[in-house]
Amino acid sequence: MTILILHGPNLNLVGLKSATVGEKLTLDKINRAIRLHVRKKDINLKIIQTHKEYIAINFIQRNRNSASGLVITPTSWANYNQTIFETIKITDLQTAAVYFDKPYNLGTGEKDTIFIADKIKSFSGEPIDTIKSAIDHIANN
Repeated sequence: MTILILHGPNLNLVGLKSATVGEKLTLDKINRAIRLHVRKKDINLKIIQTHKEYIAINFIQRNRNSASGLVITPTSWANYNQTIFETIKITDLQTAAVYFDKPYNLGTGEKDTIFIADKIKSFSGEPIDTIKSAIDHIANN
């Protein structure tokens, strides 16, 4: 099983947010933790982080036939990005949308999202545990 992981805008700067509370959480640490989480499972992850909408859309479209699902941390895309939302709906991928609670929140939470559809389930919380829960949701569906 292949699960796509799409980290949206500014997630490469999560370390700056974590530093405000004296922690050292980076995107690299998040990615290492989720790779470790799936290591002994029959799950292959394809992970990308981008600020560019067209790269995110290409990632979803190019991998749609080989993927069992998508875990997206949309950050600001969750407020307005109809094109990515439309792409997710058209590809019909089982999707988990991840939103971080404070202090890691980058400005968009679950209550603000436009990413609402039958095959999209939202998850909120601390970054690593929330992404792990999202991966497990996709793997179990």
